[in-house]
Amino acid sequence: MKNLFFTLFVFTLTLGSCSNDNDNEQNNSQTTNSELKLITGSNTSGKVSFTNLLDTSPVSKSLSVIGADSDGTYYDSNSDQLIVASRTNNRLEMYTGLKNAVMNNTDNLSLQFFSTPDFNNAREIAVIGDKIIVTQDQNAANSNVNKLIVYQKTSTGFQLLNSYTVDFKVWGIHVEGTTLYAVADLTSDIVIFNNFFANTNGSITASKRVTIEGLVRTHGITLSSTDNRLILTDVGSATSDTDGGLIVINNFSSVLGATPNVGTITLSNQIRIYGPNSKLGNPVDVAYDNVTKNIYVAERLNAGGQVLVFSTPTSNGDATPISSRAELGVASVFLLRK
Repeated sequence: MKNLFFTLFVFTLTLGSCSNDNDNEQNNSQTTNSELKLITGSNTSGKVSFTNLLDTSPVSKSLSVIGADSDGTYYDSNSDQLIVASRTNNRLEMYTGLKNAVMNNTDNLSLQFFSTPDFNNAREIAVIGDKIIVTQDQNAANSNVNKLIVYQKTSTGFQLLNSYTVDFKVWGIHVEGTTLYAVADLTSDIVIFNNFFANTNGSITASKRVTIEGLVRTHGITLSSTDNRLILTDVGSATSDTDGGLIVINNFSSVLGATPNVGTITLSNQIRIYGPNSKLGNPVDVAYDNVTKNIYVAERLNAGGQVLVFSTPTSNGDATPISSRAELGVASVFLLRK
């Protein structure tokens, strides 16, 4: 393994009464939390990064995985298990040893087990309990088929449970209970699957699909059930490093409920960050902390890759990140709050 290197990564954190994405870790804002950790993956470097955001001066630590291209990361601190969706190897991979690697300043993650190659061209994962959902984005190697693949994690490996085909180009997903929220890449739409895990293998149809007015091309998605807040990223043109944005939809359940199937969530129900000060060009993934109200973004194109942090906006504008750091090819961002 390559030697561990350190990149100074200082965040301005607002620590009050003390969640991605981490609503499933804890929902009581009055509980004192002992963990706030950021995990990112890259599709060019063969690295994942780990940052303990509760350190006095948080430092990003880079660790090697097998294969240069990863899209989708998840970390369970109780079991010290890191799940990576590898686009290089077309499989889910489970790594252990992160805590020791960080403690001892080494770069020696251990590949514990991996899935069968049931997908090609993964773009995101979502985890709830022992279930892992992978998105397969269409390309020539998979016969231009978009899929949602479900695995169950056991003590010895990943067991394939279901494989679903969908009629839209996939990218980001977020699971909340039995409901799956997904973006329809190359469009301005999001799709919702109620009772997602009850589907049988084969083609499945979304329960609802809505358009986000003014959004060019969706990629990243996260939902805070605690704050009832949906956050989406807009990559705009794939070749422009300045036209991306963030869209925040507050009171999301009410907004979605009031929007009919194939209807539109209007600009009046959105708060938007766009502009050159934001450094948003191709924001491909997003995570949210419902305690600090900070938004974490994997910006893939601007400056070759950056991890950007924003305060949740209260009005439209060209917001400047409260912090940023370079990360080559960053493609996924996962936040753990406990």
